[in-house]
Amino acid sequence: MDVISFGTDGWRATLDEFTDRRVRIVAQAVASHLRETGREGETVGVGYDARETSEGFAEELARVLCANGFDVRMPERDRPTPQLAWAIKDRELAGGCMITASHNPPEYNGVKFITDDGSPALQDVTDSIVSHLAEPDPLPEDEWGDVERVDMVGPHFEQCKRRVAEVADADPESEFLDGLHVVYDAIHGSGRDVTDRLLADAGAAVDRLRCSEDPTFGGAHPEPSESNLQGLVDAVRERDADIGIANDGDADRIAVVTPDGFLDENLFFAAIYEYLLETSNGAAVRTVSTTFLVDRVADAYGESVHETPVGFKYVADAMRDYDPLMAGEESGGFAVRGHLRQKDGVFMALLAAAAASERPLEARVDDLLAEHGEIHQGKVSVDCPDDRKQGVLADLEDHIPETVAGEPVADVVTVDGFKLLLEDGSWTLMRPSGTEPKLRVYAEAGSEARVDELLDAGRDLVEPLV
Repeated sequence: MDVISFGTDGWRATLDEFTDRRVRIVAQAVASHLRETGREGETVGVGYDARETSEGFAEELARVLCANGFDVRMPERDRPTPQLAWAIKDRELAGGCMITASHNPPEYNGVKFITDDGSPALQDVTDSIVSHLAEPDPLPEDEWGDVERVDMVGPHFEQCKRRVAEVADADPESEFLDGLHVVYDAIHGSGRDVTDRLLADAGAAVDRLRCSEDPTFGGAHPEPSESNLQGLVDAVRERDADIGIANDGDADRIAVVTPDGFLDENLFFAAIYEYLLETSNGAAVRTVSTTFLVDRVADAYGESVHETPVGFKYVADAMRDYDPLMAGEESGGFAVRGHLRQKDGVFMALLAAAAASERPLEARVDDLLAEHGEIHQGKVSVDCPDDRKQGVLADLEDHIPETVAGEPVADVVTVDGFKLLLEDGSWTLMRPSGTEPKLRVYAEAGSEARVDELLDAGRDLVEPLV
């Protein structure tokens, strides 16, 4: 069973490893975990993304859960992960499983376990599931549960409009985005006819890109990265749109384009956090790899920031402890108080549009940088076998330098790997990837040239240790 392992965000693998049999084994483990935690006989949610294999895997998983006495609720078609998460919370389900490989290419698939409040599962939960991995052990047929296909879109839309209307001081039933021109790019993922429809329901004029059903994602990864969104950038400019929005394959993450071009997720985080602070109080939660610009915004409003390891499950856990106004990570996953402790790219699309309808996001970012200073960030990867990662970190602890790229090290943060804080306010971070056999090196500084110097220095630190 060692081929099945839950990393930063569930279990993902290529289709030679992610098979019907192993999905059934995971389903049995989920059933055993839920039974052990007192949820026997309750109802469980099962969702799936737009991949060609996903619906079939979801049906296999649901069948095993039913054979263990659980009723199952599924959407009528592939839907975003956050819509399953909201259905679990709203319907008070025992938990749920999402068949998705998120932004990975079509030859991958995966499964995420979502807890009963709609949040990602923490390590103790996934460890419990892994400990129960076994071939299915069905009950007598007269004790099986049933499967029902239900609407997971409508209730989620109502929640999104209600919460964003609170922020925008608007009527959730009104067309509060009237006059806003949006271009939406689904990259053929599960956000199609979801995020774009929500924006249109709220009054925006919406142009659509890559919103047809295509399990191959048009030959691209369903990753809303800058390199994959040039078509969206061009469309925003050519069509004189106010904002462009994209989601990843299961629409739990967001990327934003303005007339100025691709908006870095770190800058988006800081801008939306400040937008929320205009009418509400509250701290922020961010991962160790996310920009200190969020800290500068928080400090300007007398608020605090709480730092977590990389992975939204850690962000969600910190949200439970600190009840922040906003939480997120530099890879485009964000959450807001009063919604889910789960990244939701559909909800964030509506919130971003509401902020842009009041004031262009590019103007918000320009003002932030004018007040708090230029800030740039970068990331590189170093190949590292999974079985060497912990050894490299142990060795790195003995090789922390007194200076990095000529700047003294002021402090070392060990929340996740080693983050070297330099006296000039810049930093570099070295940590193991939770999804690939690589080490990640991040850096943040006041110029792109300085970021490149810090990335080179960080890479030079870890490469000899691999």
